[in-house]
Amino acid sequence: MSPLDFDFELPSDQIAQQPPAQRNAARMLVVPRAGAPEHHGVSALPDLLADPRGRAPLVVVNDSKVVPARIYARRDTGKRFELLVVDPAALGPGARVHAWIRGAKRLRVGELLHVDGAALTLRYQGRPTNEPDSRACVLEIVEGELLAGLEAGGELPLPPYISRPNGPSAADLERYQTVFARDRGSVAAPTAGLHFDDALLASIDHAAITLHVGPGTFLPLEAEDVRAHKVGAERYEITEQAAARIEAARAQGRPILAVGTTVTRTLESVAAANGGRIIPGAGATELVITPGHRFLVVDRLLSNFHLPRSSLLMLVCSFAGRERVLAAYAEAVRAGYRFYSYGDCMLVER
Repeated sequence: MSPLDFDFELPSDQIAQQPPAQRNAARMLVVPRAGAPEHHGVSALPDLLADPRGRAPLVVVNDSKVVPARIYARRDTGKRFELLVVDPAALGPGARVHAWIRGAKRLRVGELLHVDGAALTLRYQGRPTNEPDSRACVLEIVEGELLAGLEAGGELPLPPYISRPNGPSAADLERYQTVFARDRGSVAAPTAGLHFDDALLASIDHAAITLHVGPGTFLPLEAEDVRAHKVGAERYEITEQAAARIEAARAQGRPILAVGTTVTRTLESVAAANGGRIIPGAGATELVITPGHRFLVVDRLLSNFHLPRSSLLMLVCSFAGRERVLAAYAEAVRAGYRFYSYGDCMLVER
């Protein structure tokens, strides 16, 4: 299949620029296995999931926290560069990090970059030659600690389709972060989780896993054959408690509802490597889910509306069928739903 198989038309005024007034006030398009899509609000989710037989889904969320990973740094001559650190972690002097650098062609290997507003100095090491993310440059930490430097001098890396000429607002600092965010490491929010406030989260049976979202997830599909698309490695962790709860729910015949594509990729990656089981542990996944993927764990998916020709839309189409998903997207466009990170969502059954 080609990228054109995952394309659709979207009026620009349906790209959400602001989150809804309350987290659970977004609209939710429910796409059942059979029949027409139904229009609901996210606040109706507990009622929609209720099951008198005691087999309500276990809802799995991603508790990764977005890091202010966009920084500005100057070389000794004064030239300023914009960097997006793609793998933020607790790293100190001597460690290597990767970043997308605007204007990297003007840098020479060995040049120092001093981060604005932070005690963090990086040495440019060029581009790697054997990694799937061709945009990433390698940097060595010379002075300072990476996460501390990002917290001091970094900026929340909002997606480019959210217009903020003066940078992220104070409201963005709160709303582009889930209420259950815990472990710092993402450069983009697991956006399906943005719809949950504390009350909604408390009203459903849920478990949390971690996948640190990298920017490669959002690269457009450019390979002629979508099966050749790469997103790069993203770190994950599943605790013993979370693994036990997921496996217990499956043993009881309860569906697993993944909140977002990040949860879906993590669960499917771990299951594929462990005979269909979810086991505790940490690692990295490069899984790109394409049509024909055999889903082992996830039965239902709550997901925002994604960009055309993206691996995220392709994942949803692989999960529920391309024709059915694209028809639901067309209905969402017709009904005036808001799209992308701050937009509305859909609940789909496999």
